[in-house]
Parts: sequence; structure tokens; C-alpha cells
Amino acid sequence: MDYQQTLDYLYERLPMFTRVGASAFRKDLHNTIALCEQLGNPQHKFKSIHIAGTNGKGSTSHMLAAIFQQAGYKTGLYTSPHLKDFRERIRINGEMVSTTFVTEFVEQMQSSIEELDPSFFELTVAMAFQYFALEQVDIAIIEVGLGGRLDSTNIITPELSVITNISYDHMNILGNTLPEIASEKAGIIKAGIPVVISQTQSEIESVFTDKAASLHAPIHFADQEWIIQENELSAGHLQLGILPHKGGYMKRLSLDLSGQYQVKNIMGVLSAVKVLQQQDWKLPDAGVVEALSHVKKLTGLRGRWEVISKHPVTILDVGHNEAGITEIVEQLRHMVYRHLHIVTGFVKDKEVDKVLSIFPPAATYYFCKAQIPRALDEHVLAEMAAAKGLRGHTYSSVQLAFMAAKQQAHEEDIVLVCGSFFIVAEAM
Repeated sequence: MDYQQTLDYLYERLPMFTRVGASAFRKDLHNTIALCEQLGNPQHKFKSIHIAGTNGKGSTSHMLAAIFQQAGYKTGLYTSPHLKDFRERIRINGEMVSTTFVTEFVEQMQSSIEELDPSFFELTVAMAFQYFALEQVDIAIIEVGLGGRLDSTNIITPELSVITNISYDHMNILGNTLPEIASEKAGIIKAGIPVVISQTQSEIESVFTDKAASLHAPIHFADQEWIIQENELSAGHLQLGILPHKGGYMKRLSLDLSGQYQVKNIMGVLSAVKVLQQQDWKLPDAGVVEALSHVKKLTGLRGRWEVISKHPVTILDVGHNEAGITEIVEQLRHMVYRHLHIVTGFVKDKEVDKVLSIFPPAATYYFCKAQIPRALDEHVLAEMAAAKGLRGHTYSSVQLAFMAAKQQAHEEDIVLVCGSFFIVAEAM
């Protein structure tokens, strides 16, 4: 098989959560362990950092990868889902895995695929671990796919675990309350391994402290270690002045990730760096500052408050759940514009009703659906939105919706594309 045939085989043969939803989620680690055993357990052959959370884990993963790259370490990065190219999921020093490796790996594992019937994600995790082991990375930043405790990535023993924000998402799998969801995320905490919690949330703080205590894992709540003194958006960069809580010199940062919600993530990143420096990783402060100003260039990150054009300002953001959309709407409040155009669509298994309640009623909406089986019908979405006082038109594809928004927008307006990874991917 060539590369495209290999991808077609994977998409058709293996259940893929992002396309079909919960039926693709395997509630144990059996297949991942079996696949990795056949490969000689590559997950034990490189050092890693494990990152979970509802929102912010992708940005946090990319920021940490950029910091290690800048410091001269050969840095693996595993994230999901991808936006345009499957190979975005597996990178070393920002470079995507080769098409040759993907095709050869699938060919090598084909009999195991037929025998074990793994999910798309299970096989992808095994592929990433094998690639990082063969390429002898110094460190790999591993982003959890869904949850934590039963996620396929949870067979590593990392140098550090990081858990970002916890909010309502994938409740049909992870639980109906924040403590239940947090408990699943806390499943990545390992015996004796430090854990950084990016954001203190009173309702779930004890979930993490109890789990960490039971495993004798040192725990750090990042927002209790740093104070944001300065915070402004200038020239497309988020300019921050951050003071250690216990006193010391202010860190001045200029993030190329300009979403205001990155303030929560950056505290987790800085606490992670502090722990890693204490573990003798050579991460000079000057290099950290430099890396954070070039995260997109170093790692290839896209879709986080990404301004792709001006006149009208056009923004892509993969925010798709209650907390993510809340952050987007909050950022819009700080912007000056004439009118707002929102291109949006969702998948069927999201709490769409709750998310629609957050959207601004004064905007014009372009309801559409991504070309995946899991996509919510655009007419159903428009009816749900109308019940919340949101008005707009329906479009059978993201491209048609995006085109219509750009045509109707005045140059002083804003066009925002959000709602799911797939909406943003197809707009790209």
C-alpha cells in the first residue's frame, strides 16, 4: 500500500472516535499493551511527560515541546486529533513523521490489526511510541486522547504528569459530575511522579490531592505558585508579566499563542518547567522565554485563536465545549468590531444545548456540518440555536458556510470559525 492507501485502510478498518464517537472508545488498555508488547514495549525506551485535561492540554503540550526543542533536546510530540494531515499527531522537533514510516509500520502490524481489532487511536499510540523509541528521542510530550485512566497513552511512566482545566465534556464516557470527570483525568498520576495541576477548582481539588497523597506523588497547583501582574494583547502576541507567588523576579513573556485562555495554561507550563529544572533537565529561563514566543513556528500548532486574515479579522479556534466556548466569548468582549459572524457546527454527542446558551445572540450564524458520520445535522443545529435566540442560515458544508460569512462580512467585522476540530479543519 502507498501512503494514501494506508490511510484509507486505517480509516475504514479501525473504529475512529473522532468520526463515530463513543463506540470507538475501548474501556481498557488491553489492546495497547498487546500491540506494544509485540513491538518490544517501546514506551519504556524514552522519557516522557504526560498531559491530560478537558481544555488546554494541546496548547500545554505544544508549549512544553517548544521549550525542550529550544533547549536542544530531541523532542517527540504526540497529540490528537489532527487538523489537516494525519502525520500532525506524531512529530519530532516539529517535523511530522514520514509517510514511509507510517506505511511500513501499518504493513508490519497488519496481522496484529486483523487479530486484535484495535481502535484507530490504540494503533496510533503504538505507532507514536515505536517511532519515538526508534528515533531515540530525549523526551516525548504525550497528550492524552480522552480521559486519562483508561486512555491508551496511560501505559507510560513519565517524568512528570500535568493536568489542565477540568470541565464538562465526553460525559457519556467520563461521568456526569466534575469530580467523576476529574477522577478519570487523575488516573494519569503515578506513584512518586510529580504532578502539576494548572488550575485550582474547589469542587475537584480534593480529587487530585487525595489521589496524589495515596501514590506519594508531589503535587503542585500552578495558579497557587504564580501571580499574573501584566496581561495585554499587542502585535498578535500575549504580553504577560508573571511573578512567583513566594516572591522573586517577574518573568516577562510574549506568547505567540494570543488567546486570553492561554493565561491559565502558561501557569501550568511554568510550574512544569520549575519541577523539570529541579529534576536536572537543562531548561534555561532565557530559552523558555524564547520558545514561548515561537511555539507555532517550533511545533506547527494551529487552530488556537488563530488569526488567518484581517479586514475582516478572521479567527479559527478549535474551542468546542462549554469551557472552551466560554473562553472564546470572553475574548470577543475585549475586541472592537462592527458585527460578528460565527461559522459553527458540532458533533452529535456534545452537550450542544449548553454550549449554544453561551454564544452571543447579536451575531449572525452560519450553521454547517463537517463531513464525518458523527456530525450534527445543520438543520437540527439551527433549530436548537433558534430556541436560544440565535439567528442565521444553514449550509451543507463548512466551505459554503465559511465562504458565505466572508462574502457578507464588512471589513470592520469579525468572522469566527469554531465548534469542533472538524469545522476548523475543513475551513482550513
